Amino acid sequence: MEMLRSSSRTAGLMLPLLVLAACGPKAATVAVPDTAAVAASAAAESKEQVLLGRYLVLSHDCGGCHGGGTDATAKGWLAGVMSPLQEFKIGPFTTRPRNLTPDNETGLGRFTERQIFNSLRFGLRPESTPDVEITSTIPGQGNYPATPHYLAVPMPWPSWRHMPDKELWAIAAYLHRGLAPVVNKVKDSEGPPDFWASTYTVDKIGAYPAVAFPTANEKGQ
Repeated sequence: MEMLRSSSRTAGLMLPLLVLAACGPKAATVAVPDTAAVAASAAAESKEQVLLGRYLVLSHDCGGCHGGGTDATAKGWLAGVMSPLQEFKIGPFTTRPRNLTPDNETGLGRFTERQIFNSLRFGLRPESTPDVEITSTIPGQGNYPATPHYLAVPMPWPSWRHMPDKELWAIAAYLHRGLAPVVNKVKDSEGPPDFWASTYTVDKIGAYPAVAFPTANEKGQ
């Protein structure tokens, strides 16, 4: 009988402990990620980024040089030079808008979105720039190439570089993921031996980042 009473007392002591244990951290509901929802959210975010890039490409008239104008249904849309009429004479040199579609052999398909981003931000040819984050504008520092090879004139990257990161990444996403690849081998542009380095100096194109507002030519609020 004493053993029964002892067992009852033990059980009585154990019950609160079990209740407490049940209320402890281990009893908390663990949220299991809904993989389908996560995938759907990522897909929606990716599409939104691509659509922003498409808007920027259209509104900045990339097709005016690279083909198709502002008509994304046009033959040769962003596929680069298909006619001598699309070429530019810059002094003694002929420059040719390249194929921007993601074809692996003749377009941008062999480059990463970061390499495309670096082209837009720093004006560097993607084939001459590694897939790395660039943290400087001084040659040889912060992954900036010691001997930079710039995009051929008249690509207006000196103004594009001031666009927000979000917009430049969106353009890279559209060119990489939003276009159908087109096979169109564009002949290399001609240029000076320094790959336009003497053309893109701070005294000629201004500083990046831009000088803080307001300058002597601006009015503060």
